[in-house]
Amino acid sequence: MEALAFVIGVVLMVVGLAVSIALHELGHLWPAKKFGVRVGQYMIGFGPTLWSRRIGETEYGVKAIPLGGYISMAGMYPPSPKQVSAAASGHRSGKAGGGFFATMVQDARAANDETLLSEDDDRVFYRLPVWKRVVIMLGGPVMNLLFAIVLFAILLSGIGIQTATTTVSSVSECVIPSESARTECEPTDPQAPAAAAGMQPGDVIVAVDDEPISTFAEAAALIQASPEQAISITVERDGETLTLPLTPVAVEQPVLDARGQPVVGEDGEPQTERVGLAGIRQEVDYLREPVWVAPQMAFERVGAVAGIIWQMPVKVWEAGSTLITGEERDPNGPLSIVGAGRLSGEVAAADAPVLNRVAGFLELLAAVNIALFVFNLIPLLPLDGGHIAVALWEGIKRVWAKVFHRPPPKPVDATKLVPVTFIVVVALIAMGAVLILTDIVNPVSLFG
Repeated sequence: MEALAFVIGVVLMVVGLAVSIALHELGHLWPAKKFGVRVGQYMIGFGPTLWSRRIGETEYGVKAIPLGGYISMAGMYPPSPKQVSAAASGHRSGKAGGGFFATMVQDARAANDETLLSEDDDRVFYRLPVWKRVVIMLGGPVMNLLFAIVLFAILLSGIGIQTATTTVSSVSECVIPSESARTECEPTDPQAPAAAAGMQPGDVIVAVDDEPISTFAEAAALIQASPEQAISITVERDGETLTLPLTPVAVEQPVLDARGQPVVGEDGEPQTERVGLAGIRQEVDYLREPVWVAPQMAFERVGAVAGIIWQMPVKVWEAGSTLITGEERDPNGPLSIVGAGRLSGEVAAADAPVLNRVAGFLELLAAVNIALFVFNLIPLLPLDGGHIAVALWEGIKRVWAKVFHRPPPKPVDATKLVPVTFIVVVALIAMGAVLILTDIVNPVSLFG
């Protein structure tokens, strides 16, 4: 059953990613059609087409590899002068001299020219005002951000955050030695301090040693800090306030770091500490947050992801180096879709209530959409941020010409940036391959 749950979690992540991509491309499609641009295709995925249907002038379809998507807009770049120049020079219009990158530029221009009906075609992207082009290209990332906010709203305001309350859910009858594997009490086991003090399930802890507490964590910290010391526990029971004397028993427990992992000493052995134990368990409840907390959390995550994205080459290098060194990976570092799928599988297969697993999946999918939002705003082609940067540069040139009473500049020919685009694509593929390999060989795990 655990293996089946893991597979279901991976499948859910693939479906969630496909939905995220579909929404991203819709964010481009809707304003493009609103502004009159001809859109030839709306495709989810890459590779062979599994299904498609033409509605009006646009073909909508799904492809075999759900790792991306695209819409094809007419005139993403200004038309090239290849027809005129080729005729004047006697060269064939399909080739370009000057080497590999020059050929790439020519091929990009040729592919773009095929989307133009004529030189007077007005339903093209490059003829739009700058602000409309920015809106179209921003539409995709913004849809991912909005989807993340919706997911966080479902998580925080619909399901709620699992929180340990100050209500006692159960009281242990005895103290079982930590080295013992049994769970049942034996006659020789000492009575648990909470049971000896008369605590009962349903008691609400309001103070420890006369210090008011608002969370169970505060109560636990005060109890743990008082091994074999007489303290008082103030509880509310059936409308009454009772003060119970309690002496926590001293036990040894591992020292944990901020990530919940055991701290190892210089001798290689796990470090332990002496703490107090009362023998009570807290009641867990789901506390719902106001709806405005969802966008707040989304923007906090945007800042965190942006801090990783601008260091992406370094972070990928660090992750890839663990393949050689065998060191533990940074759990806050970048992941590939393989890594996200593994985490989703772990969440689905976890030994936890179904609601907890649903909440974990929603948080993971929201994080993926935050990453898509930030990543696509990087101002490099072929990413959306690159197209936005080109549009803004053209807008700056137009304002400059207007201020200094110069002729309007020609549209910026982004096909000249194809060599840069090629380098960016190769870098993205290389970093993606390193992350995928690392996520297979040395994956990040939610549970250590």
